[in-house]
Amino acid sequence: MNIESFPDNTTQAENLKDGSPIKFTSGQHTTINDESGFGIFDASKSSLTVSPLSLVPSSVASAIVKRLEEMGVQYAFGVSGGAIVPVWHALQHSSIKVLHFRHEAGAAFAATEAYFASDRPVVVFSTTGPGITNSLTGLLAARWEGAKVIFLSASTSASQRGRWACQETSSYTMAETFTLKSLFHYATTLESDDELPEVYRRLAKGLAQPGGFIAHISIPTNIQASSIKTSLSKADLSFAPATASEETISKCVRLLSLGSFAIWVGFGATDAAAEIRQFAEKTGAAVMCSPRGKGIFPENHPQFVGVTGLAGHESVLTYMQKHRPLRVLVLGTRLGEFTSFWNPAMIPLEGFLHVDIDPEVLGTAYPGVKTLAIQSDVKALVQALLKHLPKSQPDIMVLPRPERQKINPRMQGLVRPQVLMDAIQQVIVDRSDAIVMTEAGNSMAWGNQLLQFTQPSRYRTSTGFASVGHFVTGVVGATLARNGKAVAIVGDGAMLMNSEVSTAVRYQIPAVWIILNDGCYNMCGQGSALQGFDGMDVEIPQVDFVKIACGMGADGIRVEKESDICIALEKAIASPVPFIVDVIIDPTEPAPLDGRINSLISQGITNS
Repeated sequence: MNIESFPDNTTQAENLKDGSPIKFTSGQHTTINDESGFGIFDASKSSLTVSPLSLVPSSVASAIVKRLEEMGVQYAFGVSGGAIVPVWHALQHSSIKVLHFRHEAGAAFAATEAYFASDRPVVVFSTTGPGITNSLTGLLAARWEGAKVIFLSASTSASQRGRWACQETSSYTMAETFTLKSLFHYATTLESDDELPEVYRRLAKGLAQPGGFIAHISIPTNIQASSIKTSLSKADLSFAPATASEETISKCVRLLSLGSFAIWVGFGATDAAAEIRQFAEKTGAAVMCSPRGKGIFPENHPQFVGVTGLAGHESVLTYMQKHRPLRVLVLGTRLGEFTSFWNPAMIPLEGFLHVDIDPEVLGTAYPGVKTLAIQSDVKALVQALLKHLPKSQPDIMVLPRPERQKINPRMQGLVRPQVLMDAIQQVIVDRSDAIVMTEAGNSMAWGNQLLQFTQPSRYRTSTGFASVGHFVTGVVGATLARNGKAVAIVGDGAMLMNSEVSTAVRYQIPAVWIILNDGCYNMCGQGSALQGFDGMDVEIPQVDFVKIACGMGADGIRVEKESDICIALEKAIASPVPFIVDVIIDPTEPAPLDGRINSLISQGITNS
């Protein structure tokens, strides 16, 4: 992409001239509790140093932006408005690259994926009222996904509150947006520059801690433009990853040594891919993964038995039936509905050892099953387990493996999703380093089951909040932040709901969209029919997405025959501009939804 497409930022942050990320150095592991999340810090013992700033910014807005630069922020995504102009202007005249999106939710989704592609916090900005409410869906998705996002919003100046100001945003109208703990780890309204040191401290702490962090800093318009009256200081915070005690590690080793065990890998284990593979190979354990955990353990490895949950592999259930292990070591997954469907067939004989950095998820999916809950960084825990491995080589049994039927392209008829996925595997997964994303809907189901990854961080999907439109827009943030290709596989319904193709064109971001264009909300249609609800209206008038894309300045190609898929994908992955592959899909091909449908039926949603 051409970085010159961004508006010039005339003031560069002194501490980020080389573009290198902020480094937090390891320190003594201590503990503190705070509403910004479970803590691993002790304010009295942790390494916290304060140094004066050589240059004091002139306004509150510029002071906040300068500190965000120092915290490693590279990008700010949002939609402007009159009430946020001082912050917007300060961002525009900093080293932070500002992208103007077409909808605030799209900006927040893109920020989530930019974070995961770069491991740097991302700013989302919005004006008052509807700017904030439009942002909330994307911010909640960021919270569920575990991203680090700082939301800067405008609020109504004190003298105008309660007087029906345009888009009034105050405790009279929108109090809950400033206090919603299920959405924000930290939220505050800045009423004076005297509060800035404490705001900085809480932001630094939240960004330094493991896991996600969503902060909301609401700044009244008059405060944004006000002058700084107090001297400001910079907080440098040292931390170490949370690890289990030696006693817990010893207990874990003892339980795993009592008999066979399997490893269930989730997205929270992404940084531990090498250690998990080493541990699995030295113990001979079978490995399965959640949809978001695809690729952390190579899917072509002989010890990999399959993906669990939505559109998961039958080979997993075959393994649990024929070789049910004594225990399952769960690494970095909540075991939520789309990962487990809370299926009793997944329960091992003697229970789980559940490892996660977030204590709130430990043991929640199977509350009646014996579970050793271990709050720890997954990588640190597996590294500790590796020190206790026996030197003898394990006996490796022949394990069930996921099976794929080869489907040859046909010359006539609409494109079958299975054939499209085969082509995506060959052209994009196997022959490029692109990140592949699948949108909520049948796209996710086909991707979970049919795409195969051998490396971590190459597959993204959302199985928790699962908002339609997440990856339609998230692909823009990921492509930008990684300075390389990202590909979103989405439905026509999602593409019509929330699209940022125009944003990608504006900033010359060569994102790729592959659209399963079947003229309907097909997961809803197929799912409701399987539940016994016939005749539901899910039709969408057939859309020519290539014409729309070209009308906005992007490029694209329409695919109506299976024999044309590979050529279209090759053009897309090589394109220097935003590119749409509009694939006319056979809507009668049933997606692999049995697990989801059975889960809904078990909850009483059936018309049989």
